[in-house]
Amino acid sequence: MAGTRRIALHWKIVIALVLGVGLGLALNQWWTAETWRGLGVGDAGAFLAGKASEANAQADWRAQAALVAARAAAFAGLVFLNLLRFVAVPLVLFSLISAAAGMGDVRRLGRLGGRTVALFAVTLAAAIAIGLAGANLVRPGAYVPEAAREALAAGQTQAVSAAAGRAADHGFWSILSACVPTNPFDALARADMMQIVVMALLIGACLTLLPREKSGPVSSVCDGLYEVFLKIVGVVMRLAPLAVFCLMARTASQLGLDVVKALGVFCLVVVGCLLAQVVLVYLPIVAAVGRMGVGRFVRGIAEAQLVAFTTSSSAATLPVTMRCVEERLGVPKEVVSFVCAAGTTINMDGTALYQTVVALFVAQMYGVDLSLGQQVTIARMAALASVGAPGIPSGGTVLLVGVLQSVGLPVEGIGVILGVDRLMDMCRTVVNVTGDAVGSVVVARWGGAGGAGTPAPAA
Repeated sequence: MAGTRRIALHWKIVIALVLGVGLGLALNQWWTAETWRGLGVGDAGAFLAGKASEANAQADWRAQAALVAARAAAFAGLVFLNLLRFVAVPLVLFSLISAAAGMGDVRRLGRLGGRTVALFAVTLAAAIAIGLAGANLVRPGAYVPEAAREALAAGQTQAVSAAAGRAADHGFWSILSACVPTNPFDALARADMMQIVVMALLIGACLTLLPREKSGPVSSVCDGLYEVFLKIVGVVMRLAPLAVFCLMARTASQLGLDVVKALGVFCLVVVGCLLAQVVLVYLPIVAAVGRMGVGRFVRGIAEAQLVAFTTSSSAATLPVTMRCVEERLGVPKEVVSFVCAAGTTINMDGTALYQTVVALFVAQMYGVDLSLGQQVTIARMAALASVGAPGIPSGGTVLLVGVLQSVGLPVEGIGVILGVDRLMDMCRTVVNVTGDAVGSVVVARWGGAGGAGTPAPAA
């Protein structure tokens, strides 16, 4: 109808998020084991998992309807995530090959990489400093009574043991060598974004060394495929409100408020520090260095931030981030392709900040007084761990083991925060994604790959 204003997609996502959280918390509060028993379900875990159990032999039609609703919600969220993951790898691969080949000079690629890494290093240092300052000032670990600590950790011993078992060497040279793919198809299959970036840049750089009549068709095909997958992102995002509602309802119903109340001070410190990273570091950099209005920047990346909060995965959010930064903020494709893709692996400011706070939280909880040197060690390990953290939900939890062990803190302390780790993961993923967008805007303002890279004016 003429004159009717359509609701913007990011507002639809916000509404879906709020409704999903509300429904999830209501289910967590009022849908209890007694409710299940009233429906003839004695073992809710087995019933929801589809496992046969004599305790559920009397399940009636209402229980079956609830099961169908739960599975439908899980299906909707999973399809959305899978579609985003499906788009992410080819989007990065084809866009980087096309962009690198279009530069025509390998040295321009070097300048782009150098500027990107320099900016990421500055924001990473700021994130770790904020985490150290917040944890030292508030001392959230001191607010957890011993009884509550033991109760929270008791149910997470298996998860902590699994995390310790998966902890690997994430030293500098190990991380550096892992960037080079031994099998390109294996890197694509595993969606190893750093290896894909290296592979795409290598292919693109070598295309610049070939005669134009040979490299041109390859570049044109990659450019066309990039546009196709970018269009797919737009189609997939139409499902975002429904998927966000389903994902948030499920997450909130599983999390509840009890564990958040028990670790309230810890959660407030983490969220406060993450907010400080955005307000005190990112936005001033965007305004002063990127010379872009804060309002325009926030509006431009709102969709990506909401998807990041819902999925807790910077890798799954990558297609949305690239679309927002290129189409809404006007950053050139070659800058978006490199900075956002590389940032998914090496620009994890939120993860580094979180690991810093967790390490000090565990030390305070167990009454361990850390020296300045030990806190510097934590900062160094958190920086390395964030670079090696996979862009998947709770990907940094495994690497927390190495951060704690670096200063002799008990690994069992991780079990205390695992109950709220998903919520904190959602928050820190927003910061990670925002940092990638900031990097794109600033690197473009610095001249991108050496040419005219200034972001386009607002539409």
